[in-house]
Amino acid sequence: MKRIKASLLAFIFVFVVFSVSWASETSPLPPYLKKALNSLDSLWPYQLVKTMASPEFAGRLTGDEGYTKAAQWAAARFKEWGLKPINAATGYLQPYPSPYTIIDEARMSVYVPSTSGGQVEYKEVKLSPEKDFLPLLFADSGQHTAELVFVGWGIAAPELNYDDYAGVDVRGKFVLCFRGTPDPTRREFQFHDEHRTRMKVAKEKGALGLIYIYPEVLANPNGDWLAGFLPAIISEKTADLLFQEVNSSAAELKKALETYKRPISFPLKSRLTYSVSARHFADGVGYNVAGWVEGSDPKLKKEVIIVGGHFDHCGQHLGLLFPGANDNASGSAVVMTLAKTFASLIPKPKRSVMFVLFGGEEMGLQGSTYLAQHLPAGFEKVTAMVNYDMTGEGDGASCGLSAEPAELKEALAKANEEINIIRGMRVIREVGVRSSDFAPFFRQGIPCVSFSSNGPHLAYHQTGDTIYRINPEIMASMARVSLLAVYFLANR
Repeated sequence: MKRIKASLLAFIFVFVVFSVSWASETSPLPPYLKKALNSLDSLWPYQLVKTMASPEFAGRLTGDEGYTKAAQWAAARFKEWGLKPINAATGYLQPYPSPYTIIDEARMSVYVPSTSGGQVEYKEVKLSPEKDFLPLLFADSGQHTAELVFVGWGIAAPELNYDDYAGVDVRGKFVLCFRGTPDPTRREFQFHDEHRTRMKVAKEKGALGLIYIYPEVLANPNGDWLAGFLPAIISEKTADLLFQEVNSSAAELKKALETYKRPISFPLKSRLTYSVSARHFADGVGYNVAGWVEGSDPKLKKEVIIVGGHFDHCGQHLGLLFPGANDNASGSAVVMTLAKTFASLIPKPKRSVMFVLFGGEEMGLQGSTYLAQHLPAGFEKVTAMVNYDMTGEGDGASCGLSAEPAELKEALAKANEEINIIRGMRVIREVGVRSSDFAPFFRQGIPCVSFSSNGPHLAYHQTGDTIYRINPEIMASMARVSLLAVYFLANR
């Protein structure tokens, strides 16, 4: 036992020495950057994730009191570290309208038909929340029993010569569909792939609700509350029960839609009973949490680099906590670690650097869109935006970046020579409906970088996205490479 303890102590000593010696004596970095790298504690981002993903903040659903409490906690850290507030009146919090919904109860059963002695009989199958189904987290309260109609991708786009609703009557029924488009290469379909568009169309067609088919059930608050409308997600395994009557499966139908790129829609004899008890808060308020470090150059300090990641997740519903440790407490932890390090860094870079924890990403990039449209007074130009989303799982980093300017890639490559954590870079050519918080800035022509870890990103939008999936070293390494890259960009 003593020999084991001695070996363990020796290992810990070597690990600690290695961990605090990222900037070697032969490094070309100036001493102040070496010092900043060595001061970055590997466990600190991990502790931040642990706090953010705790039950205290109730899954950080934007607008909800759990998110607001978390935002106030983060704002207090920014103040403690000496960052400048984004606004003299509101301090580190930038408020914006954010309606939200809490789902208190939900039940779902499917009634699958079978023929016995010439009679059609229905077998009830009760579904389990999270395993088999979940309400979409913007559903209204209500209860209905009705037939189902399969409508392919759930898209009505006659202007594109495509309509999943043609030839079927969905009035007073639930529609069942996949998420996606008939041709992913055609950008004109992207608008129709937005949740809000798909829900609005279904309701206008007279449907009681829209039921998505996903490989696994997941939480999703990204949509508008529609009075009397009951949307949900079911698993492919659950959908297979419904498709038995047409001798098919979810996988077969999806493959057919992808292959033939034309509507496949039909009514089902199966029935669905679905009830929801929800509370909608139309006057909800979301917050970006933002602080900044002033640049050292009298002229260039009016230019700013924005370093951000979304702070929100999916909340707490049906008694289920969605902690959002990887998505995106991990990215927020990297941003906060960089904020603390830059605040104490001397000398400061020439340009200013703003650190932002965005609200409402899960609801459709609400917080980042608001900031991009309401940049604080005093800044003349956003030089670059660096984003972090799902940075806590895996053993390497990857990033997308704008094609121009060349200095963007050069700064990343130079930083990675010191840290060696970026496994791949790709050029961002366009943004779509599944983009992260860099998108509103990219659309304005601002050079962007977006970091993530290489995963696997398990338990996405599920209750299993907990602190136990997080690798502390990947977040710390991402903070180190970002510290250098952002400094190089801000100081050129």
